Amino acid sequence: MRYGAFGLVEVVGSANAILVVDRMLKAADVRYETWHTRCGGHATVFMSGDVAAVKAAVESVQGNPPCEIVAAAVISSPSEETARIVEEWAGKAEA
Repeated sequence: MRYGAFGLVEVVGSANAILVVDRMLKAADVRYETWHTRCGGHATVFMSGDVAAVKAAVESVQGNPPCEIVAAAVISSPSEETARIVEEWAGKAEA
């Protein structure tokens, strides 16, 4: 599948990840893909959409964060390998 952009926001805690997902979905026409957790409670939320929408969604949580944002990024025109990684994580989350 081709993606215009991915937006990634890392927070600490699942509850904070849900706050970020909610804020991003309300801010722009983006699609929730998955989130990936690591030890220490860090959760990285992945959204997709066109570049402008993804940038707006990421900026909505950076400009007025609902919680502490550890890191955030926008990947324009992600490579096929990057898309495959996100799709694999999304598949594991559904299982």
